[in-house]
Amino acid sequence: MKKVPRYIKDIFITLGILILSFLISLLFQQAFAVREHIVAIFVFAVFLISLLTDGYFYGIAAAFIATLAVNYAFTFPYFSLNFTIPVNFISAIIMVTLAVLTSTLTTKVKRNEAMKTETEKERMRANLLRAVSHDLRTPLTTIYGSAATLLENRKNLNEEQQTKILVGIKEDSEWLVRMVENLLSITRIDSGKVKISKTPTVLEELIDSVILKFNKRYPDREISLDIPEEIVVIPMDAILIEQVIINLLENAVQHAAGMTELSLKVFTLGKQAIFEIKDNGSGILPERLPHLFTGYFASADAVADGARHNTGIGLSVCATIIKAHDGEISAENLKSGGAVFRFALWTEETDHDQQ
Repeated sequence: MKKVPRYIKDIFITLGILILSFLISLLFQQAFAVREHIVAIFVFAVFLISLLTDGYFYGIAAAFIATLAVNYAFTFPYFSLNFTIPVNFISAIIMVTLAVLTSTLTTKVKRNEAMKTETEKERMRANLLRAVSHDLRTPLTTIYGSAATLLENRKNLNEEQQTKILVGIKEDSEWLVRMVENLLSITRIDSGKVKISKTPTVLEELIDSVILKFNKRYPDREISLDIPEEIVVIPMDAILIEQVIINLLENAVQHAAGMTELSLKVFTLGKQAIFEIKDNGSGILPERLPHLFTGYFASADAVADGARHNTGIGLSVCATIIKAHDGEISAENLKSGGAVFRFALWTEETDHDQQ
């Protein structure tokens, strides 16, 4: 379903709060014979409308409508308009002033939040660019050097040496391809150019596809699987969720020093499916935990030494994809050693999905 325009939501909020205030006031007047607090009820209604809607229009309009309602239904003579009573003018002035002040305050708060969000995005973009520049330089330099060696010294290299160089070029090229795929995913989703298209996906089929692709990249790495025996269907973009799981598995293989066990567990909890990727490696440095999913957590002393340093781009992609699915992702160290990455997806479509 298409997302409901903001102005329609604001109209419904305004009408809903005014109608509710009118009904409460009628209840006070008819059932309890209380009229003293009716103006306060409508003042509070105008405040809520100004707080929950965008701009000034709805709050000010609500103030005028509330004034007419109080004058017509709750001021003697009833069910007629009488603008000669001073209290009506005072009530109108109070409600309009309250609407303007509240709308001004909320508009400023929203503007400041938008500026803060944009500043944070710019900071993350700068970090991402700095990290990418570092990470791409190393494999590109290696590929260039290896290719130059083959061209200049082919006659002096035996077949085994040539094969070793070519394998290195192939591995670095594959790593660059995955890096570019991750970057494309995160930039497209962040810019809103790609809309998440969810389709009901059988969990077992998803995991089979993930394991097949992972085994092609790491044929010697075993994964311990633990998934529900019953059929679990999850609305998702299967290709993107595959990318998340493979990124997390690959992150463990490349960076969990000393790892001997790698496991993938999925279980259901209420209306959510919980995915856990766990290893028994060296764990995550405590100072890096808060920044794992921000797109940049390379150490300050990292240098282009021929190794592929992890800038967290893959993890940032994971966070972006899971967020786009209205899910949550987290990571923590295990007391027994190693780390666990965990993310949750809804097994049923949520209100957020249907907007």
